[in-house]
Amino acid sequence: MERQYGMKKRKKPPLNTINKHVTALAANSDGKIFELEGYAAVGMAGASLVPLEMVNTIKMPYGSELMFLPDRMPILFNMDTGQLEILAENPYMPGESIYPVSVFNSPGYVNSYTCAYMEPEKADSLPLFSYGAVGWCNNEFRSSVMCVDRERRQDLRLMKPAKIIEGIKKFRKTMPSNRLREHLEKCAMEYGCPAAKNFFIGRYEAPLPTSRYCNAKCLGCISLQKNNTISCCQERISFTPSSDEIVEVALAHIGRVRKSIVSFGQGCEGDPLLAADVIEPAIATIRATTTRGTINMNTNASRPDILAGLFEAGLDSLRVSINSVREKCYNAYFRPKGYTLSDVAQSIDIANTMGKFVSINYLNCPGFTDTQKEVNTLISFMHDHPIHFIQWRNLNYDPLRYFNTMNANEKQGEPIGIGNVLRLIKKRFPHIKYGYFNPPKESF
Repeated sequence: MERQYGMKKRKKPPLNTINKHVTALAANSDGKIFELEGYAAVGMAGASLVPLEMVNTIKMPYGSELMFLPDRMPILFNMDTGQLEILAENPYMPGESIYPVSVFNSPGYVNSYTCAYMEPEKADSLPLFSYGAVGWCNNEFRSSVMCVDRERRQDLRLMKPAKIIEGIKKFRKTMPSNRLREHLEKCAMEYGCPAAKNFFIGRYEAPLPTSRYCNAKCLGCISLQKNNTISCCQERISFTPSSDEIVEVALAHIGRVRKSIVSFGQGCEGDPLLAADVIEPAIATIRATTTRGTINMNTNASRPDILAGLFEAGLDSLRVSINSVREKCYNAYFRPKGYTLSDVAQSIDIANTMGKFVSINYLNCPGFTDTQKEVNTLISFMHDHPIHFIQWRNLNYDPLRYFNTMNANEKQGEPIGIGNVLRLIKKRFPHIKYGYFNPPKESF
């Protein structure tokens, strides 16, 4: 970490300012990250810009990754003037271009601000990550996040490569012709998928990707992008596993993991409801064999007509992905084909009627998620369609473009802060639990 200062005469900031503000980070064109003395990092929440301080940041969580944003200019807080500035070049090395620095925070931490930046009109969209605000203070990186789940399900320190390879070799012997097992190998070794890794080492939740198709065209889909300026993080599954292949993988995991979970609906597939013809008999076979383990489905919940049969077969829990329950904003992100938000609500109602556990996978973006109108609409929705659990997930999409897209569909108000949203919802619905990962039925 390099500190850059001294080529420009600056007044010494008062001591209380030094103690309070988090120093800004920037990067040069080579990707070298350094701190800019005299400037504070700035967080962005839609149109709101807030200097980062010790009180609204924490030590950057282990496993978080720093990234610099090409073709963009950082917005920083000048501690001499007390003004926000957009910097195109290094103030201490004139002529050197600088770029914003953001952080992709570890699972379990929700962003309270995104990285603050400006972009030219012709800049390409950012890759599909979340872009948290970050700075430097007291010899450590500081992230503007809040912890919502301390479980170490995706802690890479607990996923030793040797153990993963050992598990891969074992399952090649026990299920040599299983195409789903082979697909999970690629997920674990090529894409670095933590869920696939956990299957091979026998921990927590195992993925059961099944569906080649989807009835939504999400802006942030990580397995299928027809927009050439956005690349996919991983390829979508190219085949539909048989029910027998699904059962073999699921029972292998359930049989050796305490409080195990197996989940349909992964990043490398479409929506699992569109593969119900193989999923439903697979669930029925699993449940005819054992009552152990939690069978979960991550879905857009677009087909209430199909869900009832899955629940009857033995599906234990439903996780519904949403970015908003305001229909215009929901449609602008999910771009549904052949279903509406009312179908999603009906699916939640069916799950409740049948006594199933319901989570929402709430895609969070500061400046949108924490506006008063969004919060009020969500509270009203949950009064009418009760849920048990909120998984606070950072939206993996260009935050500035997301805000502009949402604002074009429905004007957004001033943000009240992500922390205030968490507190307000908890006050209205004290029974609702917060987290990041799908819980096992033992904790329902």
